[in-house]
Amino acid sequence: MDARASIIISGMVQGVFFRREIVDVARRLGLTGWTRNRPDGRVEILAEGEKEKLVELIKFSHTGPPLARVKNVEVQWSEYQGEFRNFRITR
Repeated sequence: MDARASIIISGMVQGVFFRREIVDVARRLGLTGWTRNRPDGRVEILAEGEKEKLVELIKFSHTGPPLARVKNVEVQWSEYQGEFRNFRITR
């Protein structure tokens, strides 16, 4: 079953290669969407694909790369829309 997840990660998550790692994990899982830094210091992800694969991405988001210090992960689920072709870093 395909789904969409909007994920907001807070903590020390900018400047530690968090987005780059998210892209690598998402692509490996076959997900589509994007990730970006938010002006408030958080990282945002919008991802689509198989729900089980999205759950794996969310699990990774709770730890991130070695230098990250994740404090909170917020997830909102919604219906799959199929609007992305790949997974990338955006602004």
